[in-house]
Amino acid sequence: MTTHLKLLAKKTIALEAQSINDLSPFINDAFEKAVHTIAEMNGRLVVGGIGKSAIIAQKIVSTLNSTGTPSIFLHAADAIHGDLGMIQKDDVVLLISKSGESPEIKILVPLIKNFGSAIDKKNILIGMVGNVDSYLAKNADIILNTTVAQEACPNNLAPTTSTTAQLVMGDALAVCLIDLKGFGSDDFARYHPGGALGKKLYLRVADLYKNNEKPQVFETNSLKEVIVEISSKRLGATAVVNNENKLLGIITDGDLRRMLEKNNSLENMTAAMLMTKNSKTIGSDELAVVALDMMRKNSITQLPVTENGKYLGFVHLHDLIREGLI
Repeated sequence: MTTHLKLLAKKTIALEAQSINDLSPFINDAFEKAVHTIAEMNGRLVVGGIGKSAIIAQKIVSTLNSTGTPSIFLHAADAIHGDLGMIQKDDVVLLISKSGESPEIKILVPLIKNFGSAIDKKNILIGMVGNVDSYLAKNADIILNTTVAQEACPNNLAPTTSTTAQLVMGDALAVCLIDLKGFGSDDFARYHPGGALGKKLYLRVADLYKNNEKPQVFETNSLKEVIVEISSKRLGATAVVNNENKLLGIITDGDLRRMLEKNNSLENMTAAMLMTKNSKTIGSDELAVVALDMMRKNSITQLPVTENGKYLGFVHLHDLIREGLI
């Protein structure tokens, strides 16, 4: 890459970063009113736009839906050709436009404002706009100002800085709504059950260890019996328990290798002589990601699962890999 192109790229980043900083004065009473209006609505937030603003609208809808604010996307051009019926009487409408003067927007605004009857409550219209003197700004009930000094485009034409500002303003709305609604990690997990991120928030050790074998021996079991148990259950370890199923310790295949290196005589070797006492354990109700963190910190690949000192089974690193947590 030439020096000229590097400088141009850095200038683009600087301009877009400045456009984000310049949004701070626009976080005003109108912004707060928009947040409360959306949080208190009985319907959905209908987010629309045209051109690049429509793409930003889709991203905002996706973010809001995933964080507990029901939203739908409405393309401004499609709205004036039949899709206006998507808007219901309890919905709030957010239209996004840099100029606020696009032909489709100018047609759509009065249709939205006159959508209800004289009896019905009118749909509240929020305008996210880069020109506060525009048609959209003058006719919106609430204005979210996303004015930028200039586009990063060398010709000051292609939507670049302006769409960045719209995107960030949408994120600011989403984050404030998360806080206002008390949307927590458990809620987030319910909306993201299929991905690795969701699994980190809801997948528990109990969901994993029950699918594994349950290797165990008693203190008096011989070395041969220990080896057979570890080999047959294929988890690289076995628990050592007493008659009350209390976990006394564990023996890993690594313990066996170290024992063979140190001892010439294997006769009369028992599980009690091989086991590691006070081993790391984890409860069945713990999140799987906690098990992963323990394994990483202690450089181990399996953890015995216990409840009140009773042995339940093993959770293995392979379980966490299989679930996509790594």
